[in-house]
Formats: sequence, C-alpha cells, structure tokens
Amino acid sequence: MNPEYSGNLHYLWWLLLACVAGGLIYLLSPILTPFLLAAVIAYICNPMVSYMADRKIPRTVGAVLVMLLLLGVFAALILIMVPLFEKEANRFMDKMPAYWDMLKNHVIPWLESRLDINLQPDMNLLREALSEHWKSAGGVAAKMLPSLTSGGMAVVEFLVNLLLVPVVLFYLLRDWDTLIKLIDQMIPRYWHDQISQLARETDRVLAEFLRGQLAVILLMSICYITGLWLAGLEFALPIGLVAGILVFVPYLGMIVGLMLATFAAMMQFQDWNGVITVWVVFGVGQMLEGMLITPWLVGDRIGLHPVVVIFALMAFGQLFGFFGILLALPASAVMLVWLRHLQRYLGSDLYNS
Repeated sequence: MNPEYSGNLHYLWWLLLACVAGGLIYLLSPILTPFLLAAVIAYICNPMVSYMADRKIPRTVGAVLVMLLLLGVFAALILIMVPLFEKEANRFMDKMPAYWDMLKNHVIPWLESRLDINLQPDMNLLREALSEHWKSAGGVAAKMLPSLTSGGMAVVEFLVNLLLVPVVLFYLLRDWDTLIKLIDQMIPRYWHDQISQLARETDRVLAEFLRGQLAVILLMSICYITGLWLAGLEFALPIGLVAGILVFVPYLGMIVGLMLATFAAMMQFQDWNGVITVWVVFGVGQMLEGMLITPWLVGDRIGLHPVVVIFALMAFGQLFGFFGILLALPASAVMLVWLRHLQRYLGSDLYNS
C-alpha cells in the first residue's frame, strides 16, 4: 500500500473515531453523569487503593476503606458546615426587621428622590387586584401542575444518580487496574505507542490540575474569609467559603461572593465605607488568584482561551447538568492535551494536499 495513502487513512480513522465518540456521548448524556462523576472520584482515590494493595491489602478491602474515608470526610463537612450556616442564617433572620426598616426608611426614599418614581406599594390597589384575580388561581395551579410533576421527576432522577455513584465508584476502585489492562489490550498495536503516550500526558496534566485546583480552593477560601473578617463583615465565614469553593469556575466565585458580600455590607454598614472595603477585599482576592495563586499552583496546564472555557462550562452543563460544570475544566485540560497531538495532523499530507 502507498505509504502516503496509508498515513491519510490513519488520520481518517482517527477522525471517524472522534465523531463516533462524540455522537455516543451526546446520545448517552442523560445516563452518563453518575458514571463520569464516579470515574473522576475513582481516578483521584485510586492511588490510595493501590498503595494499600502494594502492602498486601486486597483491593476490595481497600476500596471499602477509601469509600468509608470519603463518607467520613463528607459527614464531617456536613456536621461542621450545617450548624455554621444555620447559626449565620438565624443571625440574618434576627436582623431582618432592622434591614427592612433601613430599606424602607433610607434606601427606598433615596431611590425615589434620585429616580423620581414611587416605590411605596398601594395596599388598597393590591387587595383589589388579589380579590379580582383569585378565581384564576385554580387555572394557574392546573397549568403549573405538569411543571411540578416534571420537577419532581427531576428530583427523583437526581437522587437515583446520587445513589448510583457509590455503587459505580466501588467497582471502579476495586477493578481499576484490571480495566486499564483490558483497555490497553484492546488498543490496536499500530496505535498503541501513540495512545500510550497520549494517556501518560493526560494523566500527568489531569493529576497536576486537580491537585493544584484543590489547593487554590483552600487558599482562596482562607483569603476571602480573612479579608472579609478584617473588613468587619458579620457573615465573613459563610460568604468567604462560598466564594472560595466556587473559585474552580472562572470568575463565578468572585461574582457570587461579591454580590452576597455587597448585599450583607449594605445591610450592615450605615455608609459606603464598609461596602467599598468589601469591594477592595474581592479586588485584591481576584488579583491574588489571577496573578499569584493560580499561576503558582495550577500554572498554564489548561491554557484555554476564556471564551473556550465559558463554552466548555455551558456545553458540559447542558449535557450533564450540575456535575457537568464540575467536570468541564478537567475535561477541557484533557482535550487540550489531545488537541496538541493534532499538530501531527497539520503536518500530514491529508491536511496539506
């Protein structure tokens, strides 16, 4: 066979394989979420199971121990976080009357004077509107019933997927090495060296990214909590935790945390000095994350354009829901490694012909 024709056929097979894989992912996306989440957790936890297996502990026992450890960490987080947020929520509810008085006596009059509009509700008009349209409530409820039913089914589906994750996780942890060997044996020998190199690079990039991202979340949580506490914000702990945990999605942690902190500061402080201080905290935090912490701990391991990152988040969220958003950036890191290997295609006769 002509070597040039054989090389072109090789790249065509790769293109066909990518199209088939993309089509299967699209068709199976409704059921893939728990399997992908379990696979990511298994990938992170497999070194611990392998470590115990090297010390003569069966992988079945090691998988159970690791899952118990994960369950303990998750339970500890719930036991710590739930009372904390409950305490902060109770403090917020206790201050709601003062916040409402401030809104009614200061914020609304200020807006009315600046915008020349009336924001005070007419209670008589409101009562007349309610008495006039109360009979249509039954029709509205009937129209809302299908959406409530579909929403209930969505909740049931979420719970089923959540229960499926530990089952899939156990089998993946127990049989991880066996599955890897099976996949390795199924790879055609002609492609084996190239795919093995691709897998090693993917494993290295993904492991470094995940470790670095966890460290960024921890450090940014500490930074936001400390900064908001020094600014005197009463809800510094929960808002700082939310902003730090959401930092894995670009700009989401800063935006959500800034909105929550601004609202809390406007309700707590009597002037704009406290609000501006909160804005300074998030500005400094964003600069530290973008210029120091993320380059230091994560570096340029993804290197994707911001538009591509936003598209990846939306695409994976559309395909796999909330868990897809969690998987978007690691999957983008993996696809970036694969795209780098396409440079060989750009130098092929198939591309240049």
